[in-house]
Amino acid sequence: MSDTRLSKSLALSPLHQGALAFPQQTAIKLAGQDIRYSELSQRVIALGQQLRAAGLTEGEPLACIAVNNLQMICLYWACIDIGAIFFPISPRFPLAQIQGLIDEHQIRYVWRAEISDLQNCSQLALDFNRLSNELAQPVDITRPANVILTSGSSGFPKAAVHCLANHIANAEGARSLIPLEQGDAWLLSLPLFHIGGLAILNRCALVGATVIMPDQALSLSQQIDQDKLTHLSLVPAQLSKLLADTSSKLKSIKALLLGGGAVSIDLLAELKQRNIASYTSYGMTEMGSQITTGPALSDGSSGKLLPKRELKIEDGVILVRGESLFMGYLTDKGIEKPLDTDGWFYTKDRGEWDENGNLHILGRVDNMFICGGENIQPEEIEAALKQHPQIDDAIVFAIPDAQFGNLPAAILRGSLTHHTESIASELELLLADKIARFKRPRQYYVWPENHEQAGLKVNRKALIANLVKH
Repeated sequence: MSDTRLSKSLALSPLHQGALAFPQQTAIKLAGQDIRYSELSQRVIALGQQLRAAGLTEGEPLACIAVNNLQMICLYWACIDIGAIFFPISPRFPLAQIQGLIDEHQIRYVWRAEISDLQNCSQLALDFNRLSNELAQPVDITRPANVILTSGSSGFPKAAVHCLANHIANAEGARSLIPLEQGDAWLLSLPLFHIGGLAILNRCALVGATVIMPDQALSLSQQIDQDKLTHLSLVPAQLSKLLADTSSKLKSIKALLLGGGAVSIDLLAELKQRNIASYTSYGMTEMGSQITTGPALSDGSSGKLLPKRELKIEDGVILVRGESLFMGYLTDKGIEKPLDTDGWFYTKDRGEWDENGNLHILGRVDNMFICGGENIQPEEIEAALKQHPQIDDAIVFAIPDAQFGNLPAAILRGSLTHHTESIASELELLLADKIARFKRPRQYYVWPENHEQAGLKVNRKALIANLVKH
């Protein structure tokens, strides 16, 4: 790398810049504790020293296995300081799968909240309360900084690698539409092993906003009031529950970022009545989070392209590139970029632009199935089902049929599912003028109560497998 290029890529991390620009501003708020940017910076520098002393080297992954907590946030920023790769893994993964990831990626060092029997690695014991008086050093923001595991269409986790420059580009583009400023407070409701959780950390640090940790002792509406939350990332089911709670006026909320597909007309109407700004977006792990974003509309659109991204549609399928595009997938041969010769990433998402310049997502190439010789795109049917006021979410999938090959079925979440005997006839009326008859589900199932959703997107394969299993 030339000296000119290196000087452009060297900078203090957003956390340490925040410690210089707004040292007294609260960086993290968790039950009964406010941590200022100046203190968090000192903790992270001390943690980086411990990681180096333990033998962690630049470019080496550190597996971090825990739910969101202060330690995980500190580890992310400390890895950036020393050039290690922050590699968060869901603690809900079976031990055998965690061990498989450690072996596959030859991970030598692991930190996890609960010590367990992992082989071929050292489990680190770290002092997260230690402070350092040393000054933060500039880092190369173009070197690998973290891995996010994404199941993609194959179901086997791919390790998507980002550098800090990717995250900064994504955050700056997102801020052009959803304002975020010093003193704002964003709830860390998404896990750090999902791109949406990591995006919240970067967005907040860049402007001096506060990351609020969820308080399990409070309802969401209580925490909004107590911590004066300004920004929330939610799925429609969470939004429905929040709006049904009459104890909160949600006065402090400046913006809701809604994920998980189309939002029902009733929910949008209530948000408008309460004068709450809500946004939907199209995003993906490989692009660092948001790609398009716009005000939540009843047509189910995903807004316009944000700055620092490019998007084109070829044969109905979306391709993306830009400053927020990831570095590639971590493999045993290094970081491999699955791009075409012009640097475009093939998303496998089908989409189209409308006359207003808003993107509409039509579904995944690999979710489509054939019924009686006709192509069926589950996402089209799901959007139609979610227009029912009592349906919060819907997943459509194929059930085998001797005559037609496959028939559509649907898993529904919402208050309507309490009256299963009348669902079919009621939804037949709803769908009659919205989708062709062959696309209408022949069977309806209730959303499994034991199915947990970690990010803004539903894991379709896991949900369907859960239903089939039970």
